[in-house]
Amino acid sequence: MFSSALKSFSSNINSNYTVAASPSSTSGPWKIYDAKKKSTGKAASVFVFDRKSLDSHGASLGRSSASSMKRATEEVVERLKKEASSLARLRHPNILELVEPVEDARNGGLQFATELVTASLSGLLQEKDEQERASGVGGRSSRYVTEDSEGGRKRRELEIDELEIQKGLEQISKALEFLHDNAGLVHGNLTPDAVFVNAKSDWKISGLSFASPPDNSTKPTSVTPISLSEVLNIDPRLPKSVQMNLDYCSPDFVLDSNLNIAADMFSLGLLIIALYNSPHTSPLETNSSITTYRRLFSSSSTIPSATNSFLSSRPIPKDLSASVLPRLITRRPAQRMTAKEFQQSAYFDNILISTIRFLDALPAKTPNEKSQFMRGLSRVLPSFPKSVLDKKVLPALLEEMKDRELLSLILQNVFKIIELLPSGRRPFTEKIMPRLTEIFIPPAASKSDAKGQADRDPAKEAGLMVLLEHISATTSNCSGKEFKDNILPVIHLAIESPTHSIVDASLRSLPAILPVLDFSTIKNELFPVIASVFTKTSSLGIKVRGLEAFVILCGGSNDPAGSNDGLDGIMTNTKKTSSSTALDKYTMQEKIVPLIRAIKTKEPAVAMAALNVLRQVGTIADADFVAMDILPVLWSMSLGPLLDLKQFQAFMDLIKSLSSRVEVEQTKKLQELSGTNGSKTDNDDFMSFGAKNAFSTSGGSNDPEIDFERLVKGTAGTSDVANPLNGWDATPANATAHQRNLPNQTKPASFSWSTPSPTTPSTPGNAMGIIRPQGPTARTITPDLSSFSALSPSATQYSQPLQPQPQQSFNAPLQPQPNYNAASLQPQPMSSFQNPQPLTSMNWGTPASNPWSSNNGTPATNPILSSMGNVGNSMSNMSMNRPTTNSPNAFTLPPPLSQRPITSSPNSFSLPPPPGANSFTAPSHQAPQQSSMASAFGNPAQSKPPTQKSGLDAYQSLL
Repeated sequence: MFSSALKSFSSNINSNYTVAASPSSTSGPWKIYDAKKKSTGKAASVFVFDRKSLDSHGASLGRSSASSMKRATEEVVERLKKEASSLARLRHPNILELVEPVEDARNGGLQFATELVTASLSGLLQEKDEQERASGVGGRSSRYVTEDSEGGRKRRELEIDELEIQKGLEQISKALEFLHDNAGLVHGNLTPDAVFVNAKSDWKISGLSFASPPDNSTKPTSVTPISLSEVLNIDPRLPKSVQMNLDYCSPDFVLDSNLNIAADMFSLGLLIIALYNSPHTSPLETNSSITTYRRLFSSSSTIPSATNSFLSSRPIPKDLSASVLPRLITRRPAQRMTAKEFQQSAYFDNILISTIRFLDALPAKTPNEKSQFMRGLSRVLPSFPKSVLDKKVLPALLEEMKDRELLSLILQNVFKIIELLPSGRRPFTEKIMPRLTEIFIPPAASKSDAKGQADRDPAKEAGLMVLLEHISATTSNCSGKEFKDNILPVIHLAIESPTHSIVDASLRSLPAILPVLDFSTIKNELFPVIASVFTKTSSLGIKVRGLEAFVILCGGSNDPAGSNDGLDGIMTNTKKTSSSTALDKYTMQEKIVPLIRAIKTKEPAVAMAALNVLRQVGTIADADFVAMDILPVLWSMSLGPLLDLKQFQAFMDLIKSLSSRVEVEQTKKLQELSGTNGSKTDNDDFMSFGAKNAFSTSGGSNDPEIDFERLVKGTAGTSDVANPLNGWDATPANATAHQRNLPNQTKPASFSWSTPSPTTPSTPGNAMGIIRPQGPTARTITPDLSSFSALSPSATQYSQPLQPQPQQSFNAPLQPQPNYNAASLQPQPMSSFQNPQPLTSMNWGTPASNPWSSNNGTPATNPILSSMGNVGNSMSNMSMNRPTTNSPNAFTLPPPLSQRPITSSPNSFSLPPPPGANSFTAPSHQAPQQSSMASAFGNPAQSKPPTQKSGLDAYQSLL
């Protein structure tokens, strides 16, 4: 993007350079623009002169002869061309370097390109005046803001401190010395507008519009001499910037009309006073008037001298005021010191200026002098101003890095400067990093040749070692992307170096490198290089360093405080780990552990270093991987023949720790899978299929002794009968409904699921004949709520007394009487083996009083009564030592004839199974079995139904 002043120009500069939109500074008639060459990207400054500025200034002064104005304008343009052409002919480090010659524009303007300059001295002093007016004398340092070609604004520090002035004045004097002694020219107009500060903070001379050979000069020159009468004739029609500045002019020109080289030294003295004055102007104020100039020199009070402090409002350093300025600002040219004498004055007699002088002359020094200078420079650097270090010293050192013999010494000073600068990020990324890449990374064309060479340059290796030693300063002064693109390739070269010390230093630098790299770069670019070197190396030291690098990559840390690095075979048990890992778990398990498994050496140092790696991996890897892969490797290494007791114990400690972790995690996993949370189940036999707990007791204790005690004391049914919430003993409503149409003779149901086993006697409450553990008591079957309807009250229309008919034979079935009263049931006569006992009145609707509501083949509705009935059968079995057989009822099939030791008559109260009833439930109104008494007395041919089913009578019948 070009400014309006450049749009009308069509030149080589405009086509080859990208020029900023606005000027960065001005100097005399020139506007200075920052630019960048399109082909190389090198920065430059474009000086532009617009001829319209002359025409507009002349028009503002009123009418004038057109021809004379045109002639004056042409003279100005020619002098400005002369300035640019003089720069092309004069080549000196302290004279502004011309990179593009002067070109004419369509409107008569001029432009040329030079090296990059940050400001002119006049612009710098003017800015400092504005700051001092705002904040007082001694205000803050100068800040010069410019805009680059992309539109971004940046702030540059241009501090004018004492050392900057000393350095700048010495450089100006060197340029004057070159002009006077070598070029045979007089500058003629040495002012702040003629001095520029470049990017390296060097002061350089320009403004050679009035340059001319001195009078009576014998040196050949191509520069056209000037006419003092003409240049001193100030034309008011022209701007002051294109005419000679009388404020810095020597009296030799104005008063004596003598053109000599000493006139420049007088101008130099006035320039020195302007640097310390406030405002920063010359002590001579002539207003471009020859008359005023003559009047000032007519009086000693208006001439700068030591008596009037050289007319400076601020103090001047003693060395200048005492010995330098009196020999510069003097009336007689012969009394003035030359440029060379000025450089040798006491004003420059200090270590810093001497250092800068030596640095400027460094290319001409011998290798021994350069080496000594670089070794001692680090002690002097802290005394330099930061701006001098940044702008002057650092660029000079980087320029000398082309000397490979001094590379390591130069890099030490470079990193020292980075530490001293308040913000070293910008100079490191802009200046140092490109040089490091240029030096250490070979070009693409020569990479293959470099890899084929077995030996490397020792000087380059020494410089690489310095870089690795200062890797922390490198990572802190660049971004992750910049480090990856520019420094990481250098680290790769260091890791693959054939020099073991380089490899060792590069591996030890990992803790500083990893934080600035992303995970993908570490895994895919850095780790493979380290793994390759670890696999191929034959050095035990590199082997140990590689293992330590693996610890860092796995998130651990090697103790830097300890002096023991493991190379002596004894390593401490370090457990310090970082909060995060650089590699993922997969890479640790699939890449690092196989590398450790493949180690062949039995050296204790390597084994102990591998122990640290496996310790770190073991904290992250899966438990099964620890058991199957890590522990075998640890056991193999722990039995190494060279390990001592302490080292073996370290292995055993880790093995025990990892084994404990595997045990804990596997136990937890199995507990979660089984859902037991560690509790041991009773069903230990996997062949029992859970039958042991298939039928649990619904109420009461499982302890047989407690149940038996409650039975014999007659307290079996007190709590349960009295509890109205115990609904399992109540007769379901559907049971009463079945009794309506109950036939006198009920045929046995032919349901195979209810048939007892012919070989295994069925125990009470087990309708399916499933084998149960034998015990003193039998457990009731938990009823299925889905097979019962809602409970009905005991007082219904069917609550008449039930009178059982007398039984003539034990084999005859019980016949219910048509009209019975449940409240007064008369017992049938007992046999000769038992005396009849009178019964109290019973409510047959109550489950606890109904002896028919419990059957050995069906679950008892009341837990207590069920237990009592079961005890009767159990006692008969124990006393007679004969198995009992339950009589078939309405829900059972008769056993085969050959296996019927006792026959019981069908129960007249038996009903077919209710709809939806399963094989584990039976109605509570079935009649009791008739075979218990006959089995107890050994008469299989007869059976007699019990007349009472109370607990005491049942127990007495057994006795």
